[in-house]
Amino acid sequence: MTYKDILKDFKERKFKPIYFLHGEESFYIDVIVKAAMNEILDESERDFNQTVLYAKDTQPIDVVDAASRLPMMSEYQVVVLKEAQEYKRAAQWEAFEQYFESPSHQTILVIAHKYKKFDKRSRIYKILAKKAVIFESEGIKDYQLPGWISEFVRSKGWNITDKACALVAEYIGNELERIVNELEKLFIVVEEGKQINEKHVEKHIGISKDYNVFELTNAILEKDIVKAYRIVKYFGENPKATHITVVLGSLYSLYQRLFKAHFAKTDDPGKLASILKIHPYPAKELIMNKRKHPAKIISRNFTILREYDLMAKGVNNGGATDAELMKELVYKLLH
Repeated sequence: MTYKDILKDFKERKFKPIYFLHGEESFYIDVIVKAAMNEILDESERDFNQTVLYAKDTQPIDVVDAASRLPMMSEYQVVVLKEAQEYKRAAQWEAFEQYFESPSHQTILVIAHKYKKFDKRSRIYKILAKKAVIFESEGIKDYQLPGWISEFVRSKGWNITDKACALVAEYIGNELERIVNELEKLFIVVEEGKQINEKHVEKHIGISKDYNVFELTNAILEKDIVKAYRIVKYFGENPKATHITVVLGSLYSLYQRLFKAHFAKTDDPGKLASILKIHPYPAKELIMNKRKHPAKIISRNFTILREYDLMAKGVNNGGATDAELMKELVYKLLH
């Protein structure tokens, strides 16, 4: 089941006795847990029929005892176990085996096992696969971020430009919880139904309008040497603005896309976006600028990036600062 399927079932009051939530991306797990705590029981029922436990502070047998109780003046009770990843020993999970085999149908037990996948080879997982709803929360890929942001914004009643999507994705990365927190700032200041643009993002999320990694990669893509130098100079004078590893990662992604664009045999942004698994907006920019970057030069630039990645980690850098390394890097990439 997807997380949307689970939320839909909650609204339609189609409950299962156990929901086992695990995986690397915490955002979807948190959404399901919040819905379970806020939507299954009425507010008047929660005092006696909703229990929230933390694995770090609770023995497994105590969770089983809580789940085995009967609800009071309610059809169901809800038991939420948070931080289940704190149970690291097989014996701790074996304490649940009997309950998992025969769960109470008057209890809705929600187990949140965040930041890592549960061992699918284990006996407990095989029991859960038969008796519980298992939701695996997978991390989102970088190329999926702009599309995810756009869909999320539309689901809340706003629209967002392609460039604004790309800027948020580039600046924040794939931390969905942080992305949502930043977007909610925009929902406060932009009238509902209106379009969020890059100026809103720059002003209210706190991204420097002209000096960020997104603008640096654009400057290098367009071979705007003056702009690229101006941005790395700013980075050198403002170390908190970004880190050299972020710059290296973004530039590696740029050249990787450029290299693939050369051999994609299409100048259609939609087709290229599908091939590269990126949003159509950066695909269009790649098509417009790929002739400025011959494949031979791109291959050379990969070597340069690897060299500077090692120097950023302290290998043969002669004591150069990150600011000095970034200046040298940009010079070599553009000449």
